[in-house]
Amino acid sequence: MAQPDPAGRTGRPVEREWLPPFVLDLYGVLSPLRRGRGDPTWRTVADGATIWRVSTTPQGPATLAIRRRADGTVRATGWGPGAAWEIDGLPSLLGADDDPSSFTAYHPIVADARRRMPGMRLGSTRRIWDTLLPAILEQKVTGTEARRSFRELCRRFGAPAPGPEGVVPAGMRVPPTPARIRAVPDWEWHRAGVDHARRRAILHCAVVAHRLERAAELRGEEGRQLLRRVPGIGVWTAAEVAQRAWGDPDAVSFGDFHVPNTVGHALLGHDLDDVGMLEVLAPYVPQRQRAVRYIEASGFRRPRFGPRFSPRDYRDM
Repeated sequence: MAQPDPAGRTGRPVEREWLPPFVLDLYGVLSPLRRGRGDPTWRTVADGATIWRVSTTPQGPATLAIRRRADGTVRATGWGPGAAWEIDGLPSLLGADDDPSSFTAYHPIVADARRRMPGMRLGSTRRIWDTLLPAILEQKVTGTEARRSFRELCRRFGAPAPGPEGVVPAGMRVPPTPARIRAVPDWEWHRAGVDHARRRAILHCAVVAHRLERAAELRGEEGRQLLRRVPGIGVWTAAEVAQRAWGDPDAVSFGDFHVPNTVGHALLGHDLDDVGMLEVLAPYVPQRQRAVRYIEASGFRRPRFGPRFSPRDYRDM
């Protein structure tokens, strides 16, 4: 009698080849999904030729290996109960639902970035939970803190990535599911360096996670408003999710510590607050986030005039 295979290590892979009808920057489209160099849900191998991604889906966990061939064809191989769901959504993941053709650049740095990076598109994971959990962890802390907490939660409460050993890169993990997150004891949150405010927001979302997935269908402002109904989810978090879950071209991360100043220095040569950024990006409505992505992808870095914030370790508090 065959034994159960919850990790999907012995199941047959699901495969698909797809030729994008547009110029594709594979890494550029997928890189916003990566949560730091140590992200256990993401790997790049063979000098970036293959990108590995582990996710949850409505059908269960999935591991996806995505390769781009010299002729432009993308080949994806998936393992796990959710592999077919991920494979079906491959074009959306790589930006097929995005349409940058109507975008107009009103600033030289944006126009230059668009010219140099024709393959930059906004991809859609079609999945709220996998982007919502790390987004909440990134609220009001340094990136180092947030990435450390995400790694801890994935390693301690996520399952091993589906797929055969020796093929799937070692150490890859599935993000913790809402059910698993609800069962995390208090001391484990402390051990992962997650403070009370972020913990409460995550738990609130875990309780209604199945309802929040509808935001990816609603899209736009309506989708962001649905997310913001949950206590602890504000404009910034909703925008971070919208950018990734449905490739929202207008979801700017207002409330971010860095983005207003980066936009301000790139476009005007000086710092901005959220009000100033709202004003300078007004001509780009309804594609303000696309303008921000071009600025970020251009390689521009604003001057630094002071020390960086030091990461806090809530495990010692």
